[in-house]
Parts: sequence; C-alpha cells; structure tokens
Amino acid sequence: MLITVLKAKIHRVPVTHTEKDYEGSCAIDLDYLEQTGIKPNEQIHIYNLNNGERLITYAFEAERGSKIISMNGAAALKATVGDLVIIAAYGQIDENEEHKPKILKINS
Repeated sequence: MLITVLKAKIHRVPVTHTEKDYEGSCAIDLDYLEQTGIKPNEQIHIYNLNNGERLITYAFEAERGSKIISMNGAAALKATVGDLVIIAAYGQIDENEEHKPKILKINS
C-alpha cells in the first residue's frame, strides 16, 4: 500500500512579495528549492503562521540567492509581506519504505 508522507519543508520563511495580478503560484528562491528537492511546478502546500490560512498551489523558481517567497494570484490574498509561512511538499512511498523528509529551517 502507498502512503502519503512529507517529502520536504521550508520552515518559517517570511513572505517577501505578493503579486495579485499574476498567475497563481509561489515563487521560491532557487537555493531553497534545491536544498529541499522541491521541483519547479511541483504541488506545494502553504501554511501561514500569522493568520492560519492554508492553500495548495505550485512552486516556481525565483532568482538564486534572492530569498524571495512571492505569493501570486489568489495566493496573494492569503498572506502579507512579512508573514511567516511553512511550505510543504508531499510524496507517496510504499508503507514499508524508510523515508526522512528534507527540512530547511529559515532563521528570519
């Protein structure tokens, strides 16, 4: 049987931009994506620690080293600049497999 597990998490990262008039998605610093193994266009879940909002969207690359976390489209209505969020990606594994998620803790 397959089970869904946490694949990767960017923990307590501040939102740096919001772009309402943009296709819905979340731009994430390429360094953060590479450190966690989250791929461009991969589904991500975003949990806002400031207001409790939760949403599902997809990731795309922001400039390497920029520390950008940009909430775009409808997602921009779920956060404001400075909000701390958790960005999580999930995957499926066989229930007998061992798995350890990649977690990136941001010191904001």
